Amino acid sequence: MALRVGLQMDPIADIDIAGDTSFALALEAQARGHELFYYEPDRLAMRDGTVSAAIQPLKVADKIGAHYELGAPILTDLRDLDVILMRQDPPFDMHYISATHMLERVHPETLVVNDPAAVRNAPEKIFPVRFAGLLPDTLITRDLEALKAFRAEFGDIILKPVFGNGGAGIFRIRPEDENFGALIEMFLQSDREPIIAQRYLPEIRAGDKRVILVEGEAVGALNRVPAAGDARANVHVGGTPEAAGMTDRDLEIVAEIGPTLRDMGIVFAGIDIIGTHLTEINVTSPTCIREVKGFGGPDIGVMIWDAIEARRAR
Repeated sequence: MALRVGLQMDPIADIDIAGDTSFALALEAQARGHELFYYEPDRLAMRDGTVSAAIQPLKVADKIGAHYELGAPILTDLRDLDVILMRQDPPFDMHYISATHMLERVHPETLVVNDPAAVRNAPEKIFPVRFAGLLPDTLITRDLEALKAFRAEFGDIILKPVFGNGGAGIFRIRPEDENFGALIEMFLQSDREPIIAQRYLPEIRAGDKRVILVEGEAVGALNRVPAAGDARANVHVGGTPEAAGMTDRDLEIVAEIGPTLRDMGIVFAGIDIIGTHLTEINVTSPTCIREVKGFGGPDIGVMIWDAIEARRAR
């Protein structure tokens, strides 16, 4: 049965289709005969409890420079759609949170993937703390003395913003580094959020593995190796992607967190693993399915749409 699918995402004209997961999901939906509609988060509106957006009919093609075609915008009650893919990229800020509140008004009558309340309640660097023993030693605080004590205990640490994304604002502080105080000042003055301090994991030199979960099950993985002299493995800051399998430890981590994600309504998630430790659970706009397929792995877009259609049928 054909579904009416809304794609809530960043400007479609600007995406790199070779590695864009939202585009891959749109291609698969179109191949299944679903009707696609596009809108950006700023087009959301809520009046007297009704959530609407000026949505545009969308057709996609896997052609660089001619990858999309949009029709005229139509103001639409989002309850008239069958599925909405919430796919705008972080930062996970109040703009993002406001969008989850609006979409929560139409879900589950319109199936929102991922569940907007679950997305709001699962910040990607805080939520993993729920799973004791999977993370490296981690402190989340704005207390200067607590941060000093953590550094004194572990020596070599990572500092990062609690709601950062894409590798922005991540710093490695070695025992001899004299920038610790200045960095803490910068963090504390730039916003009101806590800081995350984590014990540095030397295993990062071998890569930061992204494991993709669909309905709480591991379906594929991609390794990202940081550039020399950089502690960040994110591809867009110089990390190199490579094919990866899944170790017994990876599957142990998935087995512990997967059922919780599935029960929360997180259809599609990406978790980050360094060595034997979980570091993040990405539920806002997970990526890497095109890269996994490009390295000879499964077509995860097919699996995601199988899961969405099954949930919609239920």
